[in-house]
Amino acid sequence: MRIIRKKYRYQRYEPQIKLHRINLEIKSPQVLLIDDEGVNHGVVDTQKAIRMAQERELDLIEVSPLANPPVAKIHDYNKLKYQIEKEQKKSKAKAKKVEIKGIRLSLTIGENDLNTRANQSINFLQNNDKVKIELQLRGRELQRKNIALDIIKKFIGIVEQGMPIKIEQAIAFQGGKFSTIIAKKT
Repeated sequence: MRIIRKKYRYQRYEPQIKLHRINLEIKSPQVLLIDDEGVNHGVVDTQKAIRMAQERELDLIEVSPLANPPVAKIHDYNKLKYQIEKEQKKSKAKAKKVEIKGIRLSLTIGENDLNTRANQSINFLQNNDKVKIELQLRGRELQRKNIALDIIKKFIGIVEQGMPIKIEQAIAFQGGKFSTIIAKKT
């Protein structure tokens, strides 16, 4: 008789991070109390403040724990949590991630191809992206480093005519290729 074992998938337990201490979690004996209407009641015993919150069917939330005495507010905790999450989602949506777009050049690139790639770079820079310019050297091309450097400088000059730029990473030769990163000048 063969025993078949069940395979269990363990779900990761991620504890929820509490933003504020509420009600009985507040350890301080006294708090500076602000009620739900924004009225400052001054320094009050924590137990008395909790009772006041329970009478209004709300929570006592420790807003500023580092103050002396800590500042506590009578408010609905779920509403506060919802507002904070909503603000975080808004700020996350507004934040634009800067991408690094790549442009590859070669030692035998023609004038028209160079101009086309420069126009592409200008479009990337106008979208507030950074541009990484690479020029790969293979075989005998490794003996022509000075020509490769001239091509990259010429390319940067063409892009500079289209819009003001700054060089974020200087032209460097590593692993058989020249590379540099440029960005829009702010």
